Amino acid sequence: MFTGIDHVAIVVSELDSAITSYSRAGFTVVRGGKHPIGSHNALIAFGDGSYFELIAFLKPNSGHPWQRALEKGGGLVDFCMCTDDLTADIDAMRRAGARIGDPYSLTRDRPDGYHLSWLLATPAPPFNGQLPFLIKDDTPRDERVPRERSHRNGATGIRTLAIAVDDPGITSRCYARVLRRPGVPVERADLEGAGVSFKIGPNEVQLLASKTQDGPLAEWIRAHGQSVFEVVLANAAAGATALDPALLQGARIRSA
Repeated sequence: MFTGIDHVAIVVSELDSAITSYSRAGFTVVRGGKHPIGSHNALIAFGDGSYFELIAFLKPNSGHPWQRALEKGGGLVDFCMCTDDLTADIDAMRRAGARIGDPYSLTRDRPDGYHLSWLLATPAPPFNGQLPFLIKDDTPRDERVPRERSHRNGATGIRTLAIAVDDPGITSRCYARVLRRPGVPVERADLEGAGVSFKIGPNEVQLLASKTQDGPLAEWIRAHGQSVFEVVLANAAAGATALDPALLQGARIRSA
């Protein structure tokens, strides 16, 4: 079963620039290291156990879907779910109609030389972006996720992850099958949208369709396809100030 958001991927053109700008936005940013697929990352970990992954390619990788997203401006690009049973959740997603690949291995070498490894299972088009990819750690998760989890801006976790979709009823079938419960109807007047919401561990996932032809969700889908639209952060500070969009490398992130 899904137990919570593992991380949200934010693809950027240049990692050092992203580290500088997210640090200026009040986040504690920790360099993560390099992957064998030609990418490197930096991580922003939160108290609820989730994290942001700032990821950049060391050289263009035309075969990777996140490279194509980068060419459209980058920013929020994908998300990963924690699972307590990878095999069962893959099976449940397939039974609900999703195309999702068999688990494969990926690694990362941290700057201190620690070698991390895990298994991933990723949805195939057109399900990627609107459904999560899944992860199962080989090495301890606490080694993959930074221990530095406090931030000057007061962010404590991911409260809401909003995903722009064409039909929330169709997309929600996979979540409902895995979670063994239906979603709850949700209205987002601020986005001219409506859809279905699932509470998953400490996080909320909203599957939202546009109610208008020219609203922000409709515009996003036309430009980026069905995919992660917005992250709303939980914040420990009362009256938290808005994050400066100019510092977020194209990602739509705000504080609750």
